[in-house]
Amino acid sequence: MVTRARPSRARPLWVACALGVLAVAMLAGLLDGAADISPWQVVLQVADWLPFGHVDSGLAPVEQGLLLELRLPRVLVAAVVGGLLAMAGAAYQGVFRNPLADPYLLGAAAGAGLATTAAIVLLPAATASIPVAAFIGALGGVLLAYTLGNTAGRSGGTATLVLAGVAVTSFLTAIQTFIQQFDVEELQRVYAWILGDVGGGWEQLWMILPYAAVSSVVLLLHGRMLDVLSVGDEEASGLGVRAARVRFTVLVAASLATAAAVAVSGLIGFVGIVVPHVVRRLAGGSYRIVLPLSLIGGAAFLVLADLVARTVLAPAELPIGVVTMFVGAPFFVGVLRMTRRAVT
Repeated sequence: MVTRARPSRARPLWVACALGVLAVAMLAGLLDGAADISPWQVVLQVADWLPFGHVDSGLAPVEQGLLLELRLPRVLVAAVVGGLLAMAGAAYQGVFRNPLADPYLLGAAAGAGLATTAAIVLLPAATASIPVAAFIGALGGVLLAYTLGNTAGRSGGTATLVLAGVAVTSFLTAIQTFIQQFDVEELQRVYAWILGDVGGGWEQLWMILPYAAVSSVVLLLHGRMLDVLSVGDEEASGLGVRAARVRFTVLVAASLATAAAVAVSGLIGFVGIVVPHVVRRLAGGSYRIVLPLSLIGGAAFLVLADLVARTVLAPAELPIGVVTMFVGAPFFVGVLRMTRRAVT
């Protein structure tokens, strides 16, 4: 079970620190690239983009275009995707009161991946249908895993839900692989998407923003409700909170966030486990602080992960999903061990 919410400590200070880390991460993402551009000129160009900046960076038009059309949208997409995945992970953990709930492990990412692959292979021209298909797939994957986990009864606990998520993920991935065989020409595109990519440009960003805005607002507004649910359904009902309605709303919003992220970036795992757990360790367990800090921290985490992916094998690029797995897999093992000790 997720521990009961503790009062958040110095909430404005934590938010300010998180925003500072995100700003540094995004600036670092803008500084790195194949073209050799002076870091100071990049800083000046960023200052010129700010409202009332009007700073002459000294960059040539070609260099300005490179920053504006390649580096900036990549950093922004990574930030939005990372924030959505981390906040969705925190929301799933609150809904299921399970510290191991995560979009990747709970079947949401696999469901969205299956639906997106089907859209790419069967409806290649209908780009606008991808987020809708991903949302349906993500919600279906979560519901299937949760239903399967409940069939074992309450005695299964945390491990039951995780195992159900693994089973559902494996099953949906098998179907996804089968669908890929219908169009061999799209295999390269699908495989590149599976390994994670945030370099699609402004088109990716504009496609994800409406879904990101709606899901983020809904989840952030339900932080207090998740705090109430953490003490138990009976206590929540006594305080006038409709637990079933809150859970359904948060589940839909978290699935929408996951679907939007998966639709534009592919399957990027473990962000929804790493970031919320770090946030709880630092700032307390209240979802009124966990959700916004997960949003900001997830954005910074994925921007830095993308920076590592671009530099570790330069000039070649490592898929961003591989980087998050290198970080997230050992972290997940640590969380699992702590959870087992807490249960025993």
